[in-house]
Amino acid sequence: MTNFGTNDPLAVKLWSKTLDVEALKYTDIFPLIGDDANSIIHRKMETSKGAGDKVTYGLRMQLTGAGFTENQLAEGNGESLTIYSDAVVINELGHVVGVKSSNTIDAQRVPFDLRSEARDGLADWYAARFSIAFFNQVCGYTPQTDIRFTGLQAVPAATRIVRQSSRTDDASLTSADVFSLQLLDKLKEQAITATPKLRPIRVTSKAGGSGRRDYNATLTDKYVFYMHPYQITDLRQSTSTGQWLDISKAAMTGGEITNNPIYTGAIGEYNGIILRSSFHVTNGVSNAGVVQTNVFRGVLLGGQAAMMAWGQKDTPNKYRWNEELFDHKRRLEVSAWTIHGIKKTQYNSIDYGTIVCSTWAAAHT
Repeated sequence: MTNFGTNDPLAVKLWSKTLDVEALKYTDIFPLIGDDANSIIHRKMETSKGAGDKVTYGLRMQLTGAGFTENQLAEGNGESLTIYSDAVVINELGHVVGVKSSNTIDAQRVPFDLRSEARDGLADWYAARFSIAFFNQVCGYTPQTDIRFTGLQAVPAATRIVRQSSRTDDASLTSADVFSLQLLDKLKEQAITATPKLRPIRVTSKAGGSGRRDYNATLTDKYVFYMHPYQITDLRQSTSTGQWLDISKAAMTGGEITNNPIYTGAIGEYNGIILRSSFHVTNGVSNAGVVQTNVFRGVLLGGQAAMMAWGQKDTPNKYRWNEELFDHKRRLEVSAWTIHGIKKTQYNSIDYGTIVCSTWAAAHT
């Protein structure tokens, strides 16, 4: 039998690669990540290919000048370009798990491999941490100031917020201000009329099966909206005309859209908005910066709502894996760490790809 011992070079590389696959695959946000601008989380590759701890990216605003026509002077009446920038910073994030080694009675007493359980535990930990960091960023959850929980950089406050009943502060929301479908219409309206507008992602519909190209496939513009489970329950329990019970049969036509991962695990679709759920959607935050425990911030996401980057030595295996034996080889510590960063995109201090939607949402008993 061939075995790989503690810190065997091949075992370390294999486990690092496995951790890379599992950590992101099990997150709520895995379907959102892509390597181009048609992604909600745009994975920037600059720091993966060279030195540096920051990636800076820009946005050119649309020209607004009137132009010129017959008998009008062109020279000297030009318009300057308006270009804004933002940046994502990368840093280290790791964790350590301590277990008894295979040389101890502790390992003898249980019918599973403690070393393997430590690896699986770290994969789960990273999966949760990536999701928590992403939602802290896009929901503008400024009360969280520990960068280990915010993508390794400070959280910018939300600048685009829609609240139920047109409230002006998350602290003003009451038990009557629960989530409803009308809020999705308001969010969509604001997304397409904002400056800059929230750019939707393009999704291919009616894809051909069995790997065959479907020449009838069309590209459609979609947004993604994440809700807390409490908000979803409020939505589903509404029996008013035009609410969830009336439109649920048409929410998603089975098999129509099958080749885009953002539909995996979605709970429905309404007005070109794909509805998804995550427990990590944050609580509300008052204008004074105080956490509102019975308020949650659903968030509408467009293209490049957030940026993600990795360190250059963490490719293709983005995680470092290390194991150390102590106490005469009776105690084992397993550690994993990576260099990365996650940040909500803002230009000129304005949210670019996100609109927060705050509603009252409490546990249903």
